[in-house]
Amino acid sequence: MLRLVVTLRSSSVEAQLVSVEQPTRSMGTAQLTRDIITLKGSAAIVSEFFCYAVNSILFQRGIYPAENFARVKKYGLTMLICEDERVKTFINTVTKQMADWLETGSLERVVLVVASIASGEVLERWSFNIETDKEVTEKGIAREKPDKEIMTDIQGVMRQITSSVTFLPHLEEPCTFDLLVYTPPDSKVPPLWGESDARLINNPQVVKLRSVDTKVHRVDAMVAYKFDG
Repeated sequence: MLRLVVTLRSSSVEAQLVSVEQPTRSMGTAQLTRDIITLKGSAAIVSEFFCYAVNSILFQRGIYPAENFARVKKYGLTMLICEDERVKTFINTVTKQMADWLETGSLERVVLVVASIASGEVLERWSFNIETDKEVTEKGIAREKPDKEIMTDIQGVMRQITSSVTFLPHLEEPCTFDLLVYTPPDSKVPPLWGESDARLINNPQVVKLRSVDTKVHRVDAMVAYKFDG
């Protein structure tokens, strides 16, 4: 399991990127315009979906103040994007690398961890498990799926993230987040990334969310959380 070596704080954000600046990835570059889905096109769609999903989780769970977010139209919905430049750089760096791993079929899972700043205890784990069509990666063929159906998949997950405040416990203390990425042991690892433990929750409650399927990549989402009831 690999993760980018950074420190982010919800009260006073710090991003310790320990090398030269990484090129950022535009959040509006992956367009759903054709029914033919190539490996590269699917990687762009899925990595952009992650970018918006992470921002939505950060807003809905109150990791950063609401005034730090801007409203944008995407996927036929009103989405919220964190405007803090350091947070944007972090998320864009991660999603750019994710796109590269998606194109090689080596991205297996992405986990957004929400943890207490004071104690470091993990309170939530938002998991996105990824299955890649091996025939596409090995033979370079394309798949077909109507853009509208992919859009519907993404809308379903985004709406569930928005409604998560109705079933997740209120976060009573300031929290921070991290992104964990699971890849095969032989994957090429960028200099800024290092190994991490799984940061699991003991006896969590688990809620399965909807899936996003491009026919090249399938993403199954769920959230696990600490429950003291």
